[in-house]
Amino acid sequence: MIIGLDVGGTHTDVVLIGEKGIANAIKVPTETSDLFGTILESLTRITQGIDPGTINRAVLSTTLTTNAIVQRKTAPVGMLVAGGPGIDPDYFRTGEHYYSVAGAMDHRGREIEPIDAEQIRQVGQRLKAAGIRLVGVVGKFSVRNPQHELAMGRLLEADFDRVFYGHRFSGQLNFPRRIATTYLNAAVAPIHQDFFEAVQKSLQRQGLGTPIRLLKPDGGNMRFAASLDCPAQTILSGPAASVMGAVASAAKDQQTLVLDIGGTTTDMAILIDGVPLLDPVGVELGGFKTLIRALRTHSIGVGGDSMVKVEADGLRVGPERIGLAMAYGGPVPTPTDAFHVLGLGEGGNCRRAREGIGEIAAALGMNLEAAAELIFETACRQILDGAAAMTARINREPVYTVHELYEDSRIAPRRMLILGGPAPQFAARLETLFDGPVQVVPRWKVANAIGAALARTTCEVALLADTQQRMATAPEENFFQEIRDGFNRRDAEQIALGLLRDKALRRGAKAEALEMELIESLEFNMVRGFHTAGKNIRVRAQVKPGLIEGYAALVGETCAVSSADILKTSADPSLGRH
Repeated sequence: MIIGLDVGGTHTDVVLIGEKGIANAIKVPTETSDLFGTILESLTRITQGIDPGTINRAVLSTTLTTNAIVQRKTAPVGMLVAGGPGIDPDYFRTGEHYYSVAGAMDHRGREIEPIDAEQIRQVGQRLKAAGIRLVGVVGKFSVRNPQHELAMGRLLEADFDRVFYGHRFSGQLNFPRRIATTYLNAAVAPIHQDFFEAVQKSLQRQGLGTPIRLLKPDGGNMRFAASLDCPAQTILSGPAASVMGAVASAAKDQQTLVLDIGGTTTDMAILIDGVPLLDPVGVELGGFKTLIRALRTHSIGVGGDSMVKVEADGLRVGPERIGLAMAYGGPVPTPTDAFHVLGLGEGGNCRRAREGIGEIAAALGMNLEAAAELIFETACRQILDGAAAMTARINREPVYTVHELYEDSRIAPRRMLILGGPAPQFAARLETLFDGPVQVVPRWKVANAIGAALARTTCEVALLADTQQRMATAPEENFFQEIRDGFNRRDAEQIALGLLRDKALRRGAKAEALEMELIESLEFNMVRGFHTAGKNIRVRAQVKPGLIEGYAALVGETCAVSSADILKTSADPSLGRH
């Protein structure tokens, strides 16, 4: 059996999936001040009465590192950056404790300026005196040759808790993004370490030896322990869970808009023929452009519990969320209260909901039901406006799916899949505003948790071979190997796939279920004078993101929404089960 757990701003969704489908599903209110307590309660409740030995794994999706970055509540980090000739590394400063230092490699990994050991020691002493405990070291071409980064690390490691090396986070060349990626991994490390230890200790106290995995932003998962080496890989795992929760229900021959409408936000994405779009360079978060590969998602501050207010230019829904809807004891009117006025709510105090919407109606000079309709319509139009803006941005750039470059017509989704607590209510109205069918995924209230549970283990490898220097390297994998005469691109591809297989198995993938593919294989002649001096070969390979074998069919049927469905769901306590 598999546990899937997704921590959202309002609720934490948990599912237990067995060979016959979903055995149990629950929702637990998220206590943002005690995220660990929320997760512990969720795991305790979902495993009640279950033999721990039957649980094969648990996959967590967490917002902990994401929130820390956005709110700038991360640990201080010292950065030592060796840029060499070219753009001044100071343009890419990450904070107060940032130092440009001597040392440079060229684009082929040959030293053109040595590091200054005494300079590194002096910077280390300044950082230590400032109370800095975490350090990142980055060289411009460290993915070609990481020796300068490794040398800086050896000079610093005795005085700091941990040193983070830029070449270990991605095999791609992009100096500014590598600096930001290294910085973020160091900055969130203590938060993630505390989270890791708390989860592990609590599971041990309960006698649960279940292997724990974390959902990554590219829609795959990795072993919990492996995430300690790259803690920033946990950012944006929540939106990734939304996308993976819809993949099993998506059409294989259409462009589909996915909306995960929660209490606080709406996360959105686009699937092409059932395949998620990918940000191939790296995600941007908190003002930092990184090399962290992620699914292409967008979030807006509109949800079932968003605050509704009347402003000078009219009605506005969100982006603030003050608390629960008034129907459930909250302080301000929300779209959920509008649902209650329109007879679409589930449980709660309808009188309180009507009081809240009544205040909005009075301010607008209209009756109660008309105000509720306007709130509902406004929320839906804000969501569609957000989706249109996301689509327009995608169409301005090359479009990549998690498998390949997509070079067909422009992106214009004509089908919509919705998940999240208020999915049926929103689907009924969005169906009248959207040009195409609108459907709700099965088990819409916990579909995020299902997406997390069923995601495959994924990873990527980048290999560079220089036949003139007779060297093949994958610094991210700590791989350096001399190569023979006649080494060619096919040889490089085989090495890359072998490294990828080993990496995937270390991260928890099953050998019999690996789907590996080459996503880049390039070869360039290096010319000296009028003669070819050698070849520069670059290969990237990945384990395809997707759903694990054997389970997807159990949750993969879509269910069209109608008024009858909504009325039935309102009286059905089975968490959206049709």
